[in-house]
Amino acid sequence: MSTDIGKKIRAIRDAEGLTRIQFFELTGIPAGTQKYYETGRVESVGSDILLKITQHPRFEKYMMWLMSNKTSEAAGQISPTLSHDGQDITLSHQKVQKVG
Repeated sequence: MSTDIGKKIRAIRDAEGLTRIQFFELTGIPAGTQKYYETGRVESVGSDILLKITQHPRFEKYMMWLMSNKTSEAAGQISPTLSHDGQDITLSHQKVQKVG
């Protein structure tokens, strides 16, 4: 499950078009820590990390998906695949290039 959370953190970061440094600037989660979660090197993602993500206004729209793998568009709760930039983000770590 924790590895899935790490992949979800990566999917959120990718959907928002953020580098690890930019994500750190918004959440306070160090880039190295993010890398460990995203690659599964660290198995346990703590609640403090999840709170830093879900309580940030930019990422709160992913809270339901991050925690339960569910969405509710009517409540403003989406997955990265429904992100504002329209990119189809998967959990396979494919490199996504923005055009334009």
